[in-house]
Amino acid sequence: MIIRIVKLSFHPEHISTFKTIFDQSKQKILNRQGCNRVEMLQDLNQKEIFFTYSWWNTEEDLDAYRHSDLFKGVWAKTKLLFNDKPMAWSTEKINEAL
Repeated sequence: MIIRIVKLSFHPEHISTFKTIFDQSKQKILNRQGCNRVEMLQDLNQKEIFFTYSWWNTEEDLDAYRHSDLFKGVWAKTKLLFNDKPMAWSTEKINEAL
């Protein structure tokens, strides 16, 4: 299982636009082959900072999404809203407690 974590920072006046883009896209992303879950988190103290988490069966599934027209369209709209360079990590779950 691959968990993709992306840190995004927005101009305050663009936060609602980003939330709308995410809301309109999340089900389409979830419908992609190999995607199991999609989340958006907002920092408690720095409201302009967000994290997106997506869970993928394989790195190939994630890469297929990252090269898709869906990703290109979402990213083209989202990157116009940034106030800082985004950061991304592809991670693998090692352990958990429930």
